[in-house]
Amino acid sequence: MSLLKPTRRDLLRLAAAAPAFAMPAAARAAILTPPDGGNASQFRFTLGEAQVTIVSDGYFSVPMSGQAINASEADRLSFLAEHYLDPEAGYSHTNHLYVELGEARVLVDVGSGSRWIDTAGQLTGNLEAAGIDPAGITHVVITHAHPDHIWGIRDDFDEPIFPDAEYIIGTHEYDWWMQDGLVDRVDPTRQQFVVGAVNSLQTDGLEWTLAQDGHVVAPGLRLVATPGHTPGHMSLVVESGGQQLMALGDAMSNPLMNFAKPDWFNSFDHDGERTAATRRKLLDMAAADRIAVLGYHFPFPGVGHVKPRGDVFEFIPAIWQF
Repeated sequence: MSLLKPTRRDLLRLAAAAPAFAMPAAARAAILTPPDGGNASQFRFTLGEAQVTIVSDGYFSVPMSGQAINASEADRLSFLAEHYLDPEAGYSHTNHLYVELGEARVLVDVGSGSRWIDTAGQLTGNLEAAGIDPAGITHVVITHAHPDHIWGIRDDFDEPIFPDAEYIIGTHEYDWWMQDGLVDRVDPTRQQFVVGAVNSLQTDGLEWTLAQDGHVVAPGLRLVATPGHTPGHMSLVVESGGQQLMALGDAMSNPLMNFAKPDWFNSFDHDGERTAATRRKLLDMAAADRIAVLGYHFPFPGVGHVKPRGDVFEFIPAIWQF
């Protein structure tokens, strides 16, 4: 996703266009200051026979100017103000799914490693803090090849972080990033994304399993095609004991906007219209089948349920149980 920061001139122009929302920062945002030493980086629960841990890779800031680019500026700013969201910069979490089910030890995405933003790249340390042995991971599923999801695949010596795991990615996702000459056809602001994706996918010592919709990673874990954000984006469904959880990846990235305004899309969605169509399909399915969802960029731990509200939806966070 693009991390271009809006200029001061851009912000002043937006404030002039919508003076009702040019309020002090303290009134705009609902972000509280973290404590010294930070907060917990893992969250555990069970799903049938599955043992589930959500592990953070850290966080980063995204410009809110790239949100809801197909909405009017007045509607976008009104929504942000109504929901106590800063109109300038958003706080983006990074919630990784780790599942133990049967013999499988499955990790979804590998974070950004040391090659992107210094507030992220904390996954391996947080896995170890959670008592999870990286060497015991049997499967690594990559939802898509954006920096915050795949650049952490190798260490500073270009060795794979999880050398004994089976690595799985959607066929279409792999083929899109690996096509000849792609770096010269994308916008210059996206060229580093292409180079980083190719380098990650070509990490020495890795062999990729290229998956289609419905691919079974291990018993009780299957992939669902959720294209739009990237051409071959995939999500993972965990099913055990009659219960289901779907790791959405970036098929949804905001638990307020994506649910209440599912047809709005962002500048970092490869195909905005398809992203919105995929999102509506997922929301309908999750609400009808009572599938719990995990949003990679939702506020940590990012797990909850989908409640229909007429033609739109509402995210109901799961209760944190001690």
